[in-house]
Amino acid sequence: MRPITRVPFPPVAALAGALLAFSSLAATAKPALFPKLKSSSVLIVDQSDATVLYSRHSDVAAPIASITKLMTALVVLDAKQSLSQPLEITQAETDLPRGGFSRLSVGTVLSRGDLMHLALMSSENRAAHALAVNYPGGLSAAVQAMNAKAAALGMTSAHFIDPTGLSSENVASPEDLSKLVVAASHNPSIREYSTDKRYTVRVRNHLVEFHNTDNLVSNPTWNIIVQKTGYITEAGKCLVMETVIEGRNVVMVLLDSAGKLTRVADAKRVKSWMETTATERVQVSMR
Repeated sequence: MRPITRVPFPPVAALAGALLAFSSLAATAKPALFPKLKSSSVLIVDQSDATVLYSRHSDVAAPIASITKLMTALVVLDAKQSLSQPLEITQAETDLPRGGFSRLSVGTVLSRGDLMHLALMSSENRAAHALAVNYPGGLSAAVQAMNAKAAALGMTSAHFIDPTGLSSENVASPEDLSKLVVAASHNPSIREYSTDKRYTVRVRNHLVEFHNTDNLVSNPTWNIIVQKTGYITEAGKCLVMETVIEGRNVVMVLLDSAGKLTRVADAKRVKSWMETTATERVQVSMR
């Protein structure tokens, strides 16, 4: 497992308090100094002191696509099922809504840990579906657990009907997703799997290499704790992450980005802004 550098931050309750206090923070903020972000719905939170740095439609629920897989992984891990147990990709995984390309053919047998790795890193839909099908009680029990977990985390607008995110009825607000990201960041398996650059598994008789859907994990200038991308037509391009910038834990939720590169560009804008303002603070203190 690759080492993760993280900075202690307040619990989920502190984040909830920060979100409720956003209206008062907005009055003293200087939005002109913050970069113009192009994602439709945004929430940027400095976890180090529970400060909302930027918010746009952050309380509005919208389709979240494959960000769903963070919740799928959380409930599977909560069930304490063995990650080494072999699971088979069956015909049920080929009947997903919208279909979609997959290199996991029917009959492929991988461990539960391998399937979770591929679901989080490469957003593999068949892998996520197989995890839910093999949850105690089956698929319906897994989805029920996902909604129960959302309620426990205080995700008041979140609703799930499938474990992959292919359904546009899987919805949550950026505020809710920030809570999901924080919860996911506490799990070492999710941290490792979601931020791995590449991973190779045996599919039938062939070794197949999968890659991360978020190219920021391969950028040495980024220290990403946990991340997940997502895309369906109704959701647009989405990205959530927790990352360390200038020694501060920052949660980013970027939903409905129109262009292929917009979500990544927005993340880079936030990072650049925080680095610049940190430099300005140092310069002021030295005067």
